[in-house]
Amino acid sequence: MLLTCALSELAAQSTQTIRGKVVDGVSNTALIGVSLLIVSSDDKVYGSTTDSEGRFRIDNVPVGRHTIRVTYIGYEEQTIANVIVTAGKEVVLTFSLTESVNQLNEVVIMDNVKNDKTATNNDIAVVSARSFNVDDTKRYAGAIGDPSRMAANFAGVVGGNDSRNDIVVRGNSPTGMLWQLEGLNIPNPNHFGALVSTGGPVSILNNNNLDKSDFMTSAFPSQYGNATAGVFDLRLRDGNNEKRELLGQVGFNGFEFGAEGPFSKKSGASYIANYRYSTLGLFQTLGIEFGTGSNTPSYQDLNFKVSLPTSNGGKWTIFGIGGMSSVDLLGSEADLDKNDNLYGTENRDSYTQYRTGVAGVSYEKSIANTYLRFTAGASATSESFDSDSLVRNNESEVIARHLRAEGDMNTQKYSFNFYTRTKFNARNSVTSGFYIDATQFDLFNRDVYANLNSDTVRLDVKDEATRYQFFSSWKHRFSQQLVLNAGAHVQYYSLNEQWALEPRVSLQYIINTNQSLSVGYGIHNQAQNITTSFIQTKTSTGELLLTNKNLDFTTSQHYVLTYDWNISENLRLKAEGYYQTLSNVPVERERSSFSALNTGVSFAIEDEDSLVNKGSGRNYGIELTLERFFSKGYYFLITTSLFDSKYKGSDGISRNTAFNTQYVLNALAGKEWRIGKARNFFSVNLKLTTIGGKRLTPIDIANSQLYGRTIYKESEAFSERQDPYFRADLRFSYRKEYKRSTLEVALDLQNLTNNENIFMQSYNARTNSVVTQYQQSFFPVPYVRFTF
Repeated sequence: MLLTCALSELAAQSTQTIRGKVVDGVSNTALIGVSLLIVSSDDKVYGSTTDSEGRFRIDNVPVGRHTIRVTYIGYEEQTIANVIVTAGKEVVLTFSLTESVNQLNEVVIMDNVKNDKTATNNDIAVVSARSFNVDDTKRYAGAIGDPSRMAANFAGVVGGNDSRNDIVVRGNSPTGMLWQLEGLNIPNPNHFGALVSTGGPVSILNNNNLDKSDFMTSAFPSQYGNATAGVFDLRLRDGNNEKRELLGQVGFNGFEFGAEGPFSKKSGASYIANYRYSTLGLFQTLGIEFGTGSNTPSYQDLNFKVSLPTSNGGKWTIFGIGGMSSVDLLGSEADLDKNDNLYGTENRDSYTQYRTGVAGVSYEKSIANTYLRFTAGASATSESFDSDSLVRNNESEVIARHLRAEGDMNTQKYSFNFYTRTKFNARNSVTSGFYIDATQFDLFNRDVYANLNSDTVRLDVKDEATRYQFFSSWKHRFSQQLVLNAGAHVQYYSLNEQWALEPRVSLQYIINTNQSLSVGYGIHNQAQNITTSFIQTKTSTGELLLTNKNLDFTTSQHYVLTYDWNISENLRLKAEGYYQTLSNVPVERERSSFSALNTGVSFAIEDEDSLVNKGSGRNYGIELTLERFFSKGYYFLITTSLFDSKYKGSDGISRNTAFNTQYVLNALAGKEWRIGKARNFFSVNLKLTTIGGKRLTPIDIANSQLYGRTIYKESEAFSERQDPYFRADLRFSYRKEYKRSTLEVALDLQNLTNNENIFMQSYNARTNSVVTQYQQSFFPVPYVRFTF
């Protein structure tokens, strides 16, 4: 491929087209006569105005980075910096402008937070929210194209687990996250994504398909429900409706092929699809370990979107994501002299398979000052696993196998969403809608005890439940400087016939052209996972009981204060303080340290029964973000979080949660150089992360020796702490522009210092000792991408 590219290079300067659409930010109606101006790095000026459909087109723009300024009489100016233009792919943008409150005889365009490059799609989210820039997944060292791993760089988010991408927000369990895709509430969008988790080793989401999306960590607007920690509101981009484009890519996440283009140039309809197959098998063949010992994960996924404009100004969209993954964790093939198997154990052979799929169809249209969108979809998950217990002789050879556990868990969800937004005038708008999610599930899980010739069935249910959610929010702009958002979210869950009313409110004051102050408050409720609700227990008479089925929602209250300072056009400082209380948390009926707030540490099922909603918790902290947006060839991002996360179980003792690392610091920086007279670019990106030590429950050595397995001192839950986590990632990349194509090559050096970060500690019956397993060692990740 490299040789073919070299032979096809032409001396002519590479250029590309920038085009798109400009709409009203509330009603989504097209704006006619909007001026767009591009100031190129060669000091030439390129411009355009929108036509009767709000569309614009600027041809022959040199490749590189450019700033686009959008102005329109009666609307606030918007500036987008560092738009990357490459020869291999057209740049298609949509601008949403905000109508100015002050209508003057002589229009004065005022700079304000709308120029903030982290402004969200949802303009009601004014606290604890930022946009998700897809380019950052490609630029940031260590992100490897994964949206979740990229989000771990944001203030308030804690990573620290090299083997998974779970999002831990402000000391909350990752199970408190809500995932949305194109307006649908979706299941865990990760390979090996268990039903009881919201993360996994590899994302199913493909960053080549993602559009600008929103990430929220607290007091989110009224349209989001059934979550207590955070929201990832994802959008898929439309395919190019004028030109066919292809993509070939090889990286850590897989071998990939993508295509997009128009069905016909006259219709305006387009498609985009990307298919990916895992590369981990190839890496292991080359002798490169990646954190699973002798075991090789296998996965493949597909992301697609079809856009079909209608003659009356509406648009139909068909979209979907799907992934399949499997891995055999073979303790029988483990090197007993090493502790490098992050997932399995030397005493078992385990076989797992996962399936996740989401498909939907939506119709959207703007009528006068109202924007309407209907979305219907279906999603399904399948998780099956079984494991064999291994019996070894004195020479550690496997001499027998016994079935130890098996499970088969399947869900199907049918969803419908209606969203509407009406602008009454420049000061007032209302957003309303509802969700209906009808879920069918078939769950089975049991443990087998061969030595006792018995088993324990923990899950065995086939049932259904429906969740109804309604929301409405009013936005009132008292002036250019003061904005109020007030609304409510209501949800009803048919499983236990329970209601929850959740008020949400935020107030933003723009102090001056560079500074703003915002406050937010919200009540958020989340239903228990269906596996928790249907854990069964058996009485002494043999009667089966579902003691958790009537558990109530877990309730969280969020209080947030945000200060935003745009120090200069490219430098921003953000400070945020928050306080969160949690109540109605499931804990055991008898006195114990257990709390549902600690679920999500692993993707194993929590099988506690006889739970009651009597637990509590609280999180508070401060966060700082200092960010220099990419300009003049470099950027940096420094985020730090200082926080405390505590909980109380049924014993009433205040303890650290499993996620109370207390601090996290991320420092990222990158520099890009233009090579020679041709528009080719070389860049270096560095990331440093340090996180407070993970909380541990001490191992009960005496009882572990007695029973031959790891047993913890639950009365001392999370009382110990690991050493702090540290990791450095370095990324080198080179981008070469040809006449009509672009080649990108990169090398991601993960854990550059080969720091030994602890993964877990457990008792090994064979050696009669506590062993420590470590996370990913130094790991080089190559990457090649070709677009044409």
